Amino acid sequence: MSDLELQMNGFRLTTAQIFYHLPDNPALLQEYLWQKLDLAPKFPELTQFLQFWTNELDGKLHSVYVAKKELISPADLEIIDTEFTLQ
Repeated sequence: MSDLELQMNGFRLTTAQIFYHLPDNPALLQEYLWQKLDLAPKFPELTQFLQFWTNELDGKLHSVYVAKKELISPADLEIIDTEFTLQ
């Protein structure tokens, strides 16, 4: 499916801020940002990525923060009750 079709089916831009321990120095944390269209609240794409990380990469996960944003939404309107006349 195209990105537009995914968004019309409820997918939202999802950003995950991932902190992990450096493999050669576990006392230090490194940050990784992941971003993709995903389906809240289960986040199957992010879950699959984190499963891959856990199984295949050496840096042990410390924490993950997730945010989502609708890219397609109704227009934001602001009603203004003032009128200006230019002459």
